[in-house]
Amino acid sequence: MEASALPAATGAGRRRRERLVPLLFLAPALIFLLVWLVYPTVRTVVRSFFGRSGSDFVGFDNYKALFTTDTLRTAIKNNVIWVAVVPAFVTAIGLIFAVLTERIRWSTAFKTVVFMPMAISLFAAGVIWRVMDQTDPSLGTVNATLKVVHDAFGSSGPLTTAQPSTPALTGSPSSGFVLRAVVRPGGVALMGLTAIPPDEVPAAAPDAVRPAPRAGAIGGVVWRDFKPGGGRPGVVERGEQGLGGVDVELRPAAAGGAVASTTTAANGSFSFGDVRPGSYRVAIASSTFAAPFAGVNWLGPKLITPAVMIAYVWVWAGFAMVIIAAGLSAISREVLEAARTDGATEWQVFRRVTVPLLAPVLSVVFITMIINVLKVFDIVLSVAPQSSQDDANVIALAMWRTSFGGVNDFGLGSAIAVFLFVLVLPVLALNVRRFRRET
Repeated sequence: MEASALPAATGAGRRRRERLVPLLFLAPALIFLLVWLVYPTVRTVVRSFFGRSGSDFVGFDNYKALFTTDTLRTAIKNNVIWVAVVPAFVTAIGLIFAVLTERIRWSTAFKTVVFMPMAISLFAAGVIWRVMDQTDPSLGTVNATLKVVHDAFGSSGPLTTAQPSTPALTGSPSSGFVLRAVVRPGGVALMGLTAIPPDEVPAAAPDAVRPAPRAGAIGGVVWRDFKPGGGRPGVVERGEQGLGGVDVELRPAAAGGAVASTTTAANGSFSFGDVRPGSYRVAIASSTFAAPFAGVNWLGPKLITPAVMIAYVWVWAGFAMVIIAAGLSAISREVLEAARTDGATEWQVFRRVTVPLLAPVLSVVFITMIINVLKVFDIVLSVAPQSSQDDANVIALAMWRTSFGGVNDFGLGSAIAVFLFVLVLPVLALNVRRFRRET
């Protein structure tokens, strides 16, 4: 009996060892998983039902605050916008880049440039875009580019503001200044201005010159009616500088638009020749005071969310392009050529053949981007200045600011973390299901 029982005991011990050995190898990973993932998750859920101090049980009050606090509601609204816009936009751009790079010789260089932002952290990318989005066109790259476009189709005036030096002129910089007195051919219009910023009149500007009357013409001068040490208003004197580049219009005395226009010379003089007999008024056009392009306030409350989204797309477009390009290279070229042989255009091949065959890859990129967008944090923190963070707020940033940004309300912060975790769970389940279906 003892001899027959020995093999059975030996077999049971062997099976026990076979089960124990894998557990010994998995034990370190399981311990770290429990310590760094399971316990913090359970602890966070429990902590979310307590108040700021952690000693008073508040039930679901923290979760009610998620939908009653203005900043937290803004964060939820912004996350909805992020999920609705960014994943689809990144996937679309990646698809376009992947398809186009197949047809160019320098595709490798292009892919390298587009993918390069992935080599840096999102925080560093946010710092880059924070500088690029500066409002001053001399500092921000984006507004400097917009200034070039603006100046190509429009121009700014030589002055930003001014006031009449005498009651002979009426108006304002926004509407222009009109000479009250009627001028006839052979007359001279004197248009003195003051209250001009000193840096808008060049130090080397020549003295103003009053033109001599000419038959059949209307002349005049626009000048800075200011002389250090005193002077007579409305009189062109030595030492008073002319204003060049000023837009001057000649208008009928009765009513109507300008019949002629000109620009003053460096000494402020101007002239309208071959003027028909009649009565006219001379005016300084409002275009003289057209403000230069001051830049778009990308970092302000209204545009901060789109600005952060653009920075985020800039980083992740390379990831989408590489993944989709890998899927595109696996598509049989025979299928594409067969479609072209049947008379399909390139657009029809792309829409009805390429995109359906890439559907699994596109879903991978899209779902990955949804998960990333739900937990976006660092790029918002680095792009948005402190004054605009409430407007750019997202759920992950709200969790950090509530818990560690000075508020120190760990109960509400835990509730925000649990809420974010619940939002990510369905997307993770969808991702797992897709992986199982593919395998």
